[in-house]
Amino acid sequence: MKSKMLSLGMVFSCSLGLHGHAMERWAALAQIESGNNDHALGAAGEISRYQIKPRVWHHYASASANWRSVEQSLPIAQAAMRDRCAGFERNFRRPPTDFEFYVLWNAPAQIRRPSAAVRKRAQRFCNLLKSDAASSTAGVESMAPAPVANTNSSEVRLSLK
Repeated sequence: MKSKMLSLGMVFSCSLGLHGHAMERWAALAQIESGNNDHALGAAGEISRYQIKPRVWHHYASASANWRSVEQSLPIAQAAMRDRCAGFERNFRRPPTDFEFYVLWNAPAQIRRPSAAVRKRAQRFCNLLKSDAASSTAGVESMAPAPVANTNSSEVRLSLK
């Protein structure tokens, strides 16, 4: 019974981590991964504004899900991260930091030793979250979530350099 309670507690705290930062983290992730472009296609076949790898999409999405729709791609990305965060919490006994959240998204196998490129992107992700927090506390709209741009322009192929 104790182990069931422990694992439920970890899932719950990961859930809070996912939703406590929900708008900030997901908006920053979309900005870094695709510039908020719902039609973005990555060099390795990643899809949507979140640049979801095809095998991840097929694992979590229904056959009729549309990756070009933020309303459909966001829950897929969140489901994948719920599982990744739960695994992280089982191993480290705490929720991931923002830096670790990005590493779990972009390169989960590198969570203990992210490459220089992944570290650089994770730091940019953290900087976006900090700038979002700073701007939200300075303005009247501090309680409003950051807007998510809808750039439904033609498809764009992304490559990391």
